[in-house]
Amino acid sequence: MANKNIPLAEQLRPKTLDEVIGQEHLTGKNGPIRRMLENDTLNSLIFWGPPGTGKTTLAEIISEQSGRKFYRLSAVSSGVKDVREVIEESKKQNLFSGKSPILFIDEIHRFNKSQQDSLLHAVEKGWIVLIGATTENPSFEVVSALLSRSQVYVLKALDYAQLESLANTAVDAFNKIHHKNFSLKEKQAFIQYSGGDARKLINSIEIVLSQYLKGDKTEINNDDILAVLQENMALYDKNGEQHYDIISAFIKSIRGSDPNAAVYWLARMLVGGENIKFIARRLVILASEDIGLANPNALLMANNCFQAVNVIGNPEARIILSETAVYLAVSPKSNSTYAAINEAMAFVKKTGNLPVPLHLRNAHTKLMKDLDYGKDYRYAHSYEGNFVNTEFLPDDISGTKFYEPGTNSTENKIREQLKKQWGDKYD
Repeated sequence: MANKNIPLAEQLRPKTLDEVIGQEHLTGKNGPIRRMLENDTLNSLIFWGPPGTGKTTLAEIISEQSGRKFYRLSAVSSGVKDVREVIEESKKQNLFSGKSPILFIDEIHRFNKSQQDSLLHAVEKGWIVLIGATTENPSFEVVSALLSRSQVYVLKALDYAQLESLANTAVDAFNKIHHKNFSLKEKQAFIQYSGGDARKLINSIEIVLSQYLKGDKTEINNDDILAVLQENMALYDKNGEQHYDIISAFIKSIRGSDPNAAVYWLARMLVGGENIKFIARRLVILASEDIGLANPNALLMANNCFQAVNVIGNPEARIILSETAVYLAVSPKSNSTYAAINEAMAFVKKTGNLPVPLHLRNAHTKLMKDLDYGKDYRYAHSYEGNFVNTEFLPDDISGTKFYEPGTNSTENKIREQLKKQWGDKYD
């Protein structure tokens, strides 16, 4: 029976794999966790994923369904002494049950090297089955020896539809417990506030609805939600039109060299819970499409940003994204290479598969050599300046130009170099 004193999120915590939301790649019919339980072949695991995606829940379900004792430690408050005590208790438990107990360590990335090393021997001997939970990339946060003895499973953030369904479930459960008839006219504020965290979503619903237990109000909208949560949330639908409108405004602001607008639209996305990897990917594309050879370092900067946000995660990723967005906004702009490849691809579609000139072909066999493959090819490094004026395009399109240097300091130098080498083509 439902208990008003037990938090709603705890009451709704899934008890079986079938009840787990959003991790079908792990828990579905052919999912590795389901197969592991069906075959009773449990290995040490590390669950990597955002908050509120079910890491703890999965660990508890695995313990329950495999019939193993469950020990839980938090890396925030536990040390080597706590780990050793659990290991000693597990060794005794193993003798009686014949099954290694599960040691679940929440936020295992917070354990230092010596703390993680203290687990190695017990894992190797099979005294415990380790299940670690982390929101950080285990490749960087878990020692290699422990990582090599564990299977890493990635948990996915819940999507909008899954959060929406969970919100409905939470409201129904709250109504049943309190004998009320609440309904959500709007769910967007709840979903945005959750940031994809199922537990945070359910907790916020419980907090808001509890404020309206007295009175006649039953239909809850975004204003009601914001009034209780006291969060000035800029409503942002990650799955709707705003998702595309705001990223478009962000990209166009950087293209237009406005760092202030770039940071503003970036903030709108971050406050709205946009996927930081999505933002970083768009910056990589922009660095090549809109800056290109005007500042070749822009692509390096954007790519490093993408790598960094994968390692760092929120909330610190906002600093890296801001630095990169401002750098790209104040960089000189050029779309010359973007235009060049577009024009070349359109040209190829019109002209078809033109033959490669004989002097550019490799003579792999005697027959090829007899057919003049590679004949008259001039090796650029054998000439002064490592350059020799040779036609590299098919005969039918000889002299065609696709790349036009932009008007910026870097490409002005490139233009002068091309004029010197190719003459009239770049006059």
